[in-house]
Amino acid sequence: MSFRDLNVVIIETGRTKIRAGLGLHDLLKTPSVEIFARVGLRRNASGEHLNKAQQPIAPGENHVKNNIANSSRVSALSQHYEPNASVNDYLVGSALDEALAAGQDVSISWPFADGDVRDWIQAEAIWKYILFHQLQRRRVQNESPVLLSIFPGLARNTYERVCQIFFERFNTAGLAIIERSVAQMYAVNNLSGVVVDIDEEKTDITPISEGTTLHHPRTTIPLGIRDCQNYLAHLLKSNQSIVSTLSPPENPLDPEALHSTLLELVKQLWTDGHVKVPSDGETALVEDDGVTDIAAIVIAGKEKAVIESGMKKKATAKASAAEQARAREIEALDLLTVQFREHSLTLGKERHRLCEPLFDPTLLRGLPGCSPVANSSRPLPLQEAVGIVIGQADVDLRQSLWLGLVVTGDLTRHVKGVGIALQSRVAPYVVTPDLQTDVQPRYARVLNVPEYYFEYRDTGNGLACFLGSSIAAKIIFNDQRNYVSKADYTARGPHSIIEMTPALL
Repeated sequence: MSFRDLNVVIIETGRTKIRAGLGLHDLLKTPSVEIFARVGLRRNASGEHLNKAQQPIAPGENHVKNNIANSSRVSALSQHYEPNASVNDYLVGSALDEALAAGQDVSISWPFADGDVRDWIQAEAIWKYILFHQLQRRRVQNESPVLLSIFPGLARNTYERVCQIFFERFNTAGLAIIERSVAQMYAVNNLSGVVVDIDEEKTDITPISEGTTLHHPRTTIPLGIRDCQNYLAHLLKSNQSIVSTLSPPENPLDPEALHSTLLELVKQLWTDGHVKVPSDGETALVEDDGVTDIAAIVIAGKEKAVIESGMKKKATAKASAAEQARAREIEALDLLTVQFREHSLTLGKERHRLCEPLFDPTLLRGLPGCSPVANSSRPLPLQEAVGIVIGQADVDLRQSLWLGLVVTGDLTRHVKGVGIALQSRVAPYVVTPDLQTDVQPRYARVLNVPEYYFEYRDTGNGLACFLGSSIAAKIIFNDQRNYVSKADYTARGPHSIIEMTPALL
């Protein structure tokens, strides 16, 4: 039995984000659903958690999930265990956002923040919200198979529990599970390499050979977007123009409020695409004043941009010498004016220093707001961590790993040049002087999502997991040997997912 492409559901499960979409199309679409991977429980004045009926939840024995073996993967994001809470008691998605916006007392939990499942009821609440609220599936007559992307290296009983939830609680028509890192590698049309997945407070580094995760060298470093934002917010405090505008002398903000305001500004800057990562290996794009390929421009949908660029050149040609000099000065200083909280703020090149902590974590020492691990010990720079991971792989695999660096995560969706910056910094780790063989790596190569995935052209590698999952789903659900059907589950139960998941064989 094969399924109609339009019924297939893709769910990408990340540490802090969940993305989903319905249907596979000839032109693969970006996710239609994107929410934070968090749930909430309302609290009363006494601090007791409330159920859906606004009644206190009866206390029960607190069965806390044991920490995963690698402590570097354990997140500092909040987690509240409420053994007697039901799936329907939790606020998810828009309901949680509205409760927080209204100032309600809500305890927040991030069930996937450790790169595992902290709480199964909370995980079920999120997946249920995605399937039945966002994608409008019906449990009674659910004809949609699900491809779920989850973290690499999870235990077999975790796969079995997932399988049980999707068949017994959601009545899904079929289920397949793929590791996030493998899906991300598929998105760049490769089978071997190293996936560097930068999340909010952790960066996962996963080597893959011929489509199979190498678990022994895989590692996680305690650096992420949060550290980068804190670092740049600290740098902006030395910009007197910005500080005096946001915190005027006649009505100054307290230090904590100023820092929170600067964090909000930093997030606006990088999510709006105003930050790039400078690198020795990066070259500036030069505008072509020669012949223009009109057909290519029309296909790419860039007619308006080209016309505006031509008009700008003509206007510049007519400008006075003083105006041209000023324009060159602004270009050299890389000045940018943005609107923020009804203020007009001008920033310079310092905004491009956002990602420096990833490559030099010592910059975070003593900075408020950074992760406790970053302050208490020395986390590895990203380039050194990648070098160690590849160095722990078999000698004959290292060349293919260096030729497939994939830098992904939300940061790469908006900030250009992170991959090139990493490539220029791993050079000292590529060549092993005492290894004189035919498989000696010579250089590192960065891979990106190909431009022929039209819907993904402006997303960098940020949606690589969802794209790779969509590519895999087109193959998986056309052959019943690749996924668990209802008949398989009826015959063999949750264990059936083990036989259908290549990562576990």
